[in-house]
Amino acid sequence: MQTTLSPQARQLPRAEEAESILRTCVHCGFCNATCPTYQLLGDELDGPRGRIYLIKQVLEGNKVTAKTQQHLDRCLSCRNCETTCPSGVDYHNLLDIGRAVVDAAVPRPLGQRLLREGLRIIVPNPRLFKGLVIGGQMFQALLPDALQDKLPRDAVMPASRPVIRHARHVLMLEGCVQPGLSPNTNAAAARVLDRLGISVIPAREAGCCGAVDYHLDAQASGLDRARHNIDAWWPAIEQGAEAIVQTASGCGAFIKDYGHLLGADPVYAEKARRVTTLARDLVEVLRDEPLESLGIHAVQRLAFHCPCTLQHAQKLGGAVESVLTRLGFSLTSVPDAHLCCGSAGTYSLTQPTLARQLREQKLNALESGHPDVIVTANIGCQTHLDGAGRTPVRHWIELVDAALPSVTEA
Repeated sequence: MQTTLSPQARQLPRAEEAESILRTCVHCGFCNATCPTYQLLGDELDGPRGRIYLIKQVLEGNKVTAKTQQHLDRCLSCRNCETTCPSGVDYHNLLDIGRAVVDAAVPRPLGQRLLREGLRIIVPNPRLFKGLVIGGQMFQALLPDALQDKLPRDAVMPASRPVIRHARHVLMLEGCVQPGLSPNTNAAAARVLDRLGISVIPAREAGCCGAVDYHLDAQASGLDRARHNIDAWWPAIEQGAEAIVQTASGCGAFIKDYGHLLGADPVYAEKARRVTTLARDLVEVLRDEPLESLGIHAVQRLAFHCPCTLQHAQKLGGAVESVLTRLGFSLTSVPDAHLCCGSAGTYSLTQPTLARQLREQKLNALESGHPDVIVTANIGCQTHLDGAGRTPVRHWIELVDAALPSVTEA
């Protein structure tokens, strides 16, 4: 796509990157065929090709309007288009660059500002978030439907984690909302890894991966959180931690971008690249282990929802399904498995109408094979889908953990 950046745009730190991405696009429109918002709304400007045109116009110096911002806001950042694109357009990075320029030029209405700032205060703070979840459960009937949907229906309380006893060890990102919404997930992962001879070592100083700030008009704050995590993990990395494991694919996708996002930082660039190489979704660790040694007896019929951040961002589509099949679980077929469920981080709160439409479509597809349980690999998807009150939704590792034989049996 022929592009001539304005003098102002050429001063942007990522101007060359934006121009390079724009020149990669050949206008083919294949991306629209797999874009969830384009399929729902039928508007060219609510598909990737249209949004690329909007960002091009902004960077070429054309007027920026609230309508431009609205079309960019409606993007789920699901990256389905990147999987489809035959030209390899790096859409999500172009979107981040475009959004930053637009948000700097167009002040948001007060309600949007309060919502976004509130989310940036609450979500990355695990203690505050967990306290609000507990309070919300106590007064659930008084909450609006949009918030009731976000409270866990039947959260399983975590059993104790194994002591650190193996020579092999990994770090694990504890997460922001997961300890409050699905507190058993990380404990279950630690127990399964322990059975395979891998200990999870804590890094309590690490916090939010930075994605919440970065995608809610505060990119600099998001990168500061990335730097904080690198500092928190570095001592364990130097001591031989073989991976930084994430059980939430949304966090994992962002951490795997640290090397790119901090590539120009003279202090953190090299460390960020090292962290990126060590970042692993849980399934990447487990699939290389002798899973048959776990002795699992699985009887449940599952439907797996593959999060966009797992299949499109991390290119791990089919990996969890393969592991679950190896362990003996029965998986149903899911039509249109490539499509987003509508969670998309905080999207279900900032764009609730579109998010609920996408959720209904996704649940209809997931339930078409009549599963006992729906499983997924990202806390946002899990909470969003489970909030509909239909088939129960859990993290897949919890079902693996529950199917482990007792230590005496093993």
